[in-house]
Amino acid sequence: MKSWLFNEADNDFAKARNMALINEIQHFFNPDDTALLSFQEAKELLKPHNEVYKGMQTIPVDLIVGSEGRYRDFDNHFFPKHNYTKNRWLNIDMAHLQNVNLPPIRLYELGELYFVRDGNHRVSVARSRGVQFIDAEVTSLQSEIKIRPGRLNQKALLAQVLAYEKRLFYAITAFGDITDCWNMDFSAPGRYDVIYNHIIIHKYYINQNKTQEISMVEAVRSWYDAVYLPIIKTIERQRILKCFRGRTASDLYVWVVRYWDDLKKDFGNCYSLDEAARDFKSRFTKSPFEKLWRWLKSARPDC
Repeated sequence: MKSWLFNEADNDFAKARNMALINEIQHFFNPDDTALLSFQEAKELLKPHNEVYKGMQTIPVDLIVGSEGRYRDFDNHFFPKHNYTKNRWLNIDMAHLQNVNLPPIRLYELGELYFVRDGNHRVSVARSRGVQFIDAEVTSLQSEIKIRPGRLNQKALLAQVLAYEKRLFYAITAFGDITDCWNMDFSAPGRYDVIYNHIIIHKYYINQNKTQEISMVEAVRSWYDAVYLPIIKTIERQRILKCFRGRTASDLYVWVVRYWDDLKKDFGNCYSLDEAARDFKSRFTKSPFEKLWRWLKSARPDC
Protein backbone atom coordinates (compact mmCIF):
# COMPACT_ATOMS: atom_id res chain seq x y z
CA MET A 1 0.00 0.00 0.00
CA LYS A 2 2.72 2.44 1.00
CA SER A 3 4.73 1.52 -2.09
CA TRP A 4 1.71 2.18 -4.33
CA LEU A 5 1.05 5.52 -2.65
CA PHE A 6 4.65 6.58 -2.98
CA ASN A 7 4.82 5.60 -6.66
CA GLU A 8 1.61 7.50 -7.43
CA ALA A 9 2.83 10.60 -5.61
CA ASP A 10 6.24 10.28 -7.25
CA ASN A 11 4.57 10.20 -10.68
CA ASP A 12 2.45 13.21 -9.75
CA PHE A 13 5.54 15.18 -8.74
CA ALA A 14 7.33 14.23 -11.95
CA LYS A 15 4.35 15.48 -13.98
CA ALA A 16 4.28 18.74 -12.02
CA ARG A 17 8.04 19.26 -12.49
CA ASN A 18 7.65 18.56 -16.22
CA MET A 19 4.90 21.18 -16.41
CA ALA A 20 7.24 23.69 -14.74
CA LEU A 21 9.98 22.83 -17.25
CA ILE A 22 7.59 23.20 -20.20
CA ASN A 23 6.45 26.54 -18.83
CA GLU A 24 10.09 27.62 -18.53
CA ILE A 25 10.94 26.52 -22.08
CA GLN A 26 7.89 28.28 -23.53
CA HIS A 27 9.05 31.52 -21.92
CA PHE A 28 12.77 31.00 -22.46
CA PHE A 29 13.32 34.54 -23.75
CA ASN A 30 11.10 36.10 -21.08
CA PRO A 31 11.76 34.10 -17.88
CA ASP A 32 10.11 36.73 -15.69
CA ASP A 33 6.78 35.74 -17.26
CA THR A 34 6.89 32.45 -15.33
CA ALA A 35 7.79 33.95 -11.94
CA LEU A 36 5.40 33.60 -9.03
CA LEU A 37 4.45 36.94 -7.52
CA SER A 38 6.31 38.04 -4.42
CA PHE A 39 3.94 39.23 -1.69
CA GLN A 40 6.41 41.85 -0.49
CA GLU A 41 6.83 43.32 -3.97
CA ALA A 42 3.07 43.32 -4.53
CA LYS A 43 2.62 45.00 -1.16
CA GLU A 44 5.07 47.75 -2.12
CA LEU A 45 3.11 48.38 -5.32
CA LEU A 46 -0.41 48.30 -3.86
CA LYS A 47 0.45 50.07 -0.58
CA PRO A 48 -2.29 48.64 1.68
CA HIS A 49 -3.36 50.90 4.53
CA ASN A 50 -4.59 48.47 7.18
CA GLU A 51 -4.97 44.79 8.04
CA VAL A 52 -8.19 42.91 8.83
CA TYR A 53 -8.46 39.31 10.04
CA LYS A 54 -11.21 37.51 8.07
CA GLY A 55 -10.93 34.05 9.57
CA MET A 56 -11.71 30.76 7.85
CA GLN A 57 -12.89 30.90 4.23
CA THR A 58 -13.09 28.67 1.19
CA ILE A 59 -10.92 30.25 -1.52
CA PRO A 60 -10.77 29.56 -5.29
CA VAL A 61 -7.33 28.10 -5.93
CA ASP A 62 -7.01 30.10 -9.19
CA LEU A 63 -7.07 33.34 -7.18
CA ILE A 64 -3.91 32.39 -5.28
CA VAL A 65 -1.26 34.20 -7.30
CA GLY A 66 1.81 34.58 -5.08
CA SER A 67 3.71 33.73 -1.94
CA GLU A 68 5.22 35.55 1.00
CA GLY A 69 8.38 33.51 1.32
CA ARG A 70 8.50 30.67 -1.24
CA TYR A 71 7.89 32.54 -4.51
CA ARG A 72 11.22 31.32 -5.90
CA ASP A 73 10.33 27.66 -5.33
CA PHE A 74 7.27 27.56 -7.60
CA ASP A 75 6.33 29.03 -10.97
CA ASN A 76 3.31 31.19 -11.69
CA HIS A 77 1.11 28.06 -11.88
CA PHE A 78 2.50 26.84 -8.53
CA PHE A 79 4.32 23.97 -10.25
CA PRO A 80 7.52 23.07 -8.33
CA LYS A 81 10.69 24.53 -9.89
CA HIS A 82 13.21 22.57 -7.80
CA ASN A 83 13.66 18.99 -6.68
CA TYR A 84 14.40 19.97 -3.08
CA THR A 85 10.66 20.59 -2.63
CA LYS A 86 9.95 16.95 -3.48
CA ASN A 87 9.72 15.27 -0.05
CA ARG A 88 7.24 17.77 1.36
CA TRP A 89 5.29 17.72 -1.92
CA LEU A 90 5.08 13.89 -1.91
CA ASN A 91 3.80 13.75 1.68
CA ILE A 92 0.99 16.17 0.89
CA ASP A 93 0.07 14.40 -2.35
CA MET A 94 -0.06 11.04 -0.53
CA ALA A 95 -2.40 12.61 2.01
CA HIS A 96 -4.65 13.68 -0.88
CA LEU A 97 -4.57 10.18 -2.34
CA GLN A 98 -5.75 8.81 1.03
CA ASN A 99 -8.41 11.55 1.47
CA VAL A 100 -6.70 12.77 4.61
CA ASN A 101 -7.98 16.17 5.78
CA LEU A 102 -5.09 18.61 5.91
CA PRO A 103 -5.05 21.75 8.06
CA PRO A 104 -6.13 24.95 6.30
CA ILE A 105 -3.51 27.06 4.60
CA ARG A 106 -2.90 30.67 5.62
CA LEU A 107 -3.32 33.46 3.08
CA TYR A 108 -3.02 37.20 2.69
CA GLU A 109 -5.73 38.84 0.63
CA LEU A 110 -4.45 41.84 -1.31
CA GLY A 111 -6.16 43.57 -4.20
CA GLU A 112 -8.85 40.84 -4.15
CA LEU A 113 -6.21 38.19 -4.86
CA TYR A 114 -4.37 35.87 -2.47
CA PHE A 115 -0.78 35.25 -1.40
CA VAL A 116 0.39 32.22 0.60
CA ARG A 117 1.69 32.80 4.11
CA ASP A 118 1.83 29.09 4.97
CA GLY A 119 0.90 26.11 2.78
CA ASN A 120 2.74 26.65 -0.51
CA HIS A 121 3.17 22.92 -1.12
CA ARG A 122 -0.52 22.30 -0.40
CA VAL A 123 -1.46 24.91 -3.00
CA SER A 124 0.99 23.36 -5.47
CA VAL A 125 -0.50 19.90 -5.02
CA ALA A 126 -4.03 21.28 -5.25
CA ARG A 127 -3.24 23.11 -8.51
CA SER A 128 -1.55 20.01 -9.94
CA ARG A 129 -4.53 17.83 -9.07
CA GLY A 130 -7.09 20.30 -10.46
CA VAL A 131 -8.62 21.13 -7.06
CA GLN A 132 -10.82 24.23 -7.46
CA PHE A 133 -11.27 25.37 -3.84
CA ILE A 134 -9.17 25.22 -0.69
CA ASP A 135 -9.82 26.06 2.97
CA ALA A 136 -7.77 28.95 4.25
CA GLU A 137 -7.33 31.29 7.20
CA VAL A 138 -7.37 34.72 5.60
CA THR A 139 -5.91 38.06 6.65
CA SER A 140 -6.95 40.90 4.37
CA LEU A 141 -4.72 43.89 3.61
CA GLN A 142 -6.99 46.72 2.53
CA SER A 143 -6.03 48.45 -0.72
CA GLU A 144 -7.92 50.80 -3.02
CA ILE A 145 -6.45 49.00 -6.03
CA LYS A 146 -8.26 45.89 -7.19
CA ILE A 147 -6.20 43.54 -9.35
CA ARG A 148 -7.76 41.60 -12.20
CA PRO A 149 -6.99 37.88 -12.01
CA GLY A 150 -5.27 36.09 -14.87
CA ARG A 151 -1.71 35.27 -15.82
CA LEU A 152 -0.06 37.68 -13.47
CA ASN A 153 3.62 38.41 -13.11
CA GLN A 154 5.42 41.42 -11.68
CA LYS A 155 5.30 43.26 -15.01
CA ALA A 156 1.56 42.66 -15.45
CA LEU A 157 0.88 43.68 -11.86
CA LEU A 158 2.88 46.89 -12.34
CA ALA A 159 0.90 47.66 -15.52
CA GLN A 160 -2.38 47.33 -13.63
CA VAL A 161 -1.16 49.57 -10.80
CA LEU A 162 0.04 52.22 -13.27
CA ALA A 163 -3.28 52.07 -15.14
CA TYR A 164 -5.14 52.58 -11.86
CA GLU A 165 -2.96 55.54 -10.87
CA LYS A 166 -3.44 57.12 -14.30
CA ARG A 167 -7.24 56.71 -14.17
CA LEU A 168 -7.31 58.24 -10.70
CA PHE A 169 -5.10 61.21 -11.64
CA TYR A 170 -7.04 61.97 -14.81
CA ALA A 171 -10.36 61.67 -12.97
CA ILE A 172 -9.35 63.95 -10.08
CA THR A 173 -7.70 66.64 -12.22
CA ALA A 174 -9.67 66.31 -15.50
CA PHE A 175 -6.18 66.52 -16.98
CA GLY A 176 -7.05 65.04 -20.37
CA ASP A 177 -10.09 67.24 -20.91
CA ILE A 178 -8.17 70.39 -19.94
CA THR A 179 -4.95 69.76 -21.87
CA ASP A 180 -6.09 67.28 -24.53
CA CYS A 181 -3.08 65.21 -23.46
CA TRP A 182 -3.96 61.58 -22.79
CA ASN A 183 -0.51 60.05 -23.06
CA MET A 184 1.14 61.11 -19.81
CA ASP A 185 2.48 57.69 -18.86
CA PHE A 186 5.07 56.47 -16.38
CA SER A 187 7.15 53.32 -15.95
CA ALA A 188 7.05 53.34 -12.13
CA PRO A 189 4.31 53.99 -9.59
CA GLY A 190 3.89 57.10 -7.46
CA ARG A 191 4.77 59.63 -10.15
CA TYR A 192 1.25 60.90 -10.76
CA ASP A 193 1.39 62.10 -7.15
CA VAL A 194 4.59 63.98 -8.05
CA ILE A 195 2.82 65.64 -10.99
CA TYR A 196 -0.15 66.57 -8.83
CA ASN A 197 2.18 68.20 -6.30
CA HIS A 198 3.92 70.12 -9.11
CA ILE A 199 0.55 71.50 -10.21
CA ILE A 200 -0.39 72.49 -6.64
CA ILE A 201 2.97 74.26 -6.15
CA HIS A 202 2.57 76.00 -9.52
CA LYS A 203 -0.91 77.13 -8.47
CA TYR A 204 0.45 78.49 -5.18
CA TYR A 205 3.12 80.62 -6.87
CA ILE A 206 0.69 82.02 -9.43
CA ASN A 207 -1.79 82.98 -6.71
CA GLN A 208 0.89 84.99 -4.90
CA ASN A 209 0.57 87.69 -7.56
CA LYS A 210 -3.20 87.69 -7.85
CA THR A 211 -6.01 89.19 -5.80
CA GLN A 212 -8.36 86.34 -6.73
CA GLU A 213 -7.25 82.72 -6.52
CA ILE A 214 -7.14 80.87 -9.82
CA SER A 215 -9.11 77.66 -10.22
CA MET A 216 -7.59 74.19 -10.40
CA VAL A 217 -8.58 74.04 -14.08
CA GLU A 218 -6.56 77.19 -14.77
CA ALA A 219 -3.65 75.86 -12.73
CA VAL A 220 -3.57 72.59 -14.67
CA ARG A 221 -3.66 74.40 -18.01
CA SER A 222 -1.00 76.92 -16.94
CA TRP A 223 1.34 74.22 -15.56
CA TYR A 224 0.96 72.11 -18.69
CA ASP A 225 1.66 75.02 -21.08
CA ALA A 226 4.30 76.89 -19.06
CA VAL A 227 6.15 74.09 -17.27
CA TYR A 228 5.52 70.59 -18.60
CA LEU A 229 5.52 71.18 -22.37
CA PRO A 230 8.72 73.30 -22.45
CA ILE A 231 10.60 70.63 -20.50
CA ILE A 232 9.24 67.82 -22.69
CA LYS A 233 10.27 69.77 -25.81
CA THR A 234 13.76 70.24 -24.35
CA ILE A 235 14.00 66.49 -23.67
CA GLU A 236 12.91 65.76 -27.24
CA ARG A 237 15.21 68.38 -28.75
CA GLN A 238 18.23 66.97 -26.93
CA ARG A 239 17.13 63.40 -27.70
CA ILE A 240 17.54 62.30 -24.10
CA LEU A 241 14.77 59.69 -24.15
CA LYS A 242 16.62 57.40 -26.57
CA CYS A 243 19.29 56.94 -23.89
CA PHE A 244 16.79 55.49 -21.39
CA ARG A 245 15.15 52.41 -22.88
CA GLY A 246 11.86 51.43 -21.30
CA ARG A 247 11.28 54.91 -19.88
CA THR A 248 8.78 57.55 -20.98
CA ALA A 249 9.03 61.26 -21.70
CA SER A 250 7.08 61.90 -18.50
CA ASP A 251 9.61 59.84 -16.52
CA LEU A 252 12.35 62.07 -17.93
CA TYR A 253 10.33 65.18 -17.05
CA VAL A 254 10.30 64.14 -13.37
CA TRP A 255 14.01 63.29 -13.36
CA VAL A 256 15.15 66.42 -15.20
CA VAL A 257 13.05 68.72 -13.00
CA ARG A 258 14.47 67.12 -9.88
CA TYR A 259 18.01 67.40 -11.24
CA TRP A 260 17.46 71.01 -12.32
CA ASP A 261 16.21 71.91 -8.83
CA ASP A 262 19.34 70.39 -7.29
CA LEU A 263 21.56 72.37 -9.68
CA LYS A 264 19.79 75.61 -8.86
CA LYS A 265 20.29 74.97 -5.15
CA ASP A 266 24.02 74.53 -5.76
CA PHE A 267 24.63 77.17 -8.46
CA GLY A 268 21.70 79.58 -8.26
CA ASN A 269 18.62 80.22 -10.37
CA CYS A 270 20.70 81.35 -13.35
CA TYR A 271 21.23 77.67 -14.30
CA SER A 272 19.03 77.27 -17.41
CA LEU A 273 16.79 74.35 -18.34
CA ASP A 274 18.85 73.60 -21.47
CA GLU A 275 22.03 73.51 -19.41
CA ALA A 276 20.38 71.23 -16.84
CA ALA A 277 19.11 68.86 -19.53
CA ARG A 278 22.51 68.69 -21.24
CA ASP A 279 24.25 68.10 -17.92
CA PHE A 280 21.71 65.41 -16.99
CA LYS A 281 22.25 63.59 -20.29
CA SER A 282 26.03 63.85 -19.98
CA ARG A 283 26.09 62.64 -16.40
CA PHE A 284 23.62 59.76 -16.52
CA THR A 285 24.22 58.30 -19.98
CA LYS A 286 27.40 56.69 -21.25
CA SER A 287 28.56 55.56 -24.67
CA PRO A 288 28.69 51.77 -25.28
CA PHE A 289 32.51 51.90 -25.04
CA GLU A 290 32.36 53.71 -21.71
CA LYS A 291 29.86 51.16 -20.39
CA LEU A 292 32.11 48.31 -21.56
CA TRP A 293 35.17 49.89 -19.93
CA ARG A 294 33.32 50.38 -16.63
CA TRP A 295 32.14 46.75 -16.75
CA LEU A 296 35.65 45.47 -17.47
CA LYS A 297 37.04 47.47 -14.57
CA SER A 298 34.36 46.20 -12.19
CA ALA A 299 34.83 42.60 -13.38
CA ARG A 300 38.63 42.65 -13.04
CA PRO A 301 39.77 40.49 -10.08
CA ASP A 302 41.70 42.15 -7.29
CA CYS A 303 45.45 41.53 -7.39
